[in-house]
Amino acid sequence: MSILKVAKVGNPILRRGAEEVARNQVGAAPVQKLIDDMIETMKEYDGVGLAAVQVHESRQIAVLEVNENPRYPRKPRVPLSVLINPKITPLGEEMEEDWEGCLSVPDLRGRVPRYRNIEVEAWNRRGEPVHFMATDFHARVIQHEWDHLHGKVFLDRMRDLSTLTFLQEFVRYWADK
Repeated sequence: MSILKVAKVGNPILRRGAEEVARNQVGAAPVQKLIDDMIETMKEYDGVGLAAVQVHESRQIAVLEVNENPRYPRKPRVPLSVLINPKITPLGEEMEEDWEGCLSVPDLRGRVPRYRNIEVEAWNRRGEPVHFMATDFHARVIQHEWDHLHGKVFLDRMRDLSTLTFLQEFVRYWADK
């Protein structure tokens, strides 16, 4: 496994929509290696999610996991998940604004509105269909990664840029609020 280079905001790959993965390619060695490398990269940088475009691959693949993460110490656990060609549907209009960060927007945090409840359809790493409901932080992480697969970063979703803060200042002034 390898730790991959993470694209930073400004890199054009983050603004292009990713290509769908053909079902017959899901089990192929290059796709499986990419998934393993994405998981290792996400964990190396204390991420809770990572989209393939963030590691310079235009494929609709996202990985996520929240397990005692130092960047998100008070967030509930989310099991390791691989979502290929994900589709999300909001379940209702209820949204919540909360802090987000991103490995492609290093050292910054901002408050982003997201749907509290979503329905998710995708394939797992074995190419099997998965269908589930996600709420709160789990739903937020999925929406954040889904945005990456469609050429958006969290900055695009912020309603008020006055909440944009460097991570050091976030820890100092906002983390406990």
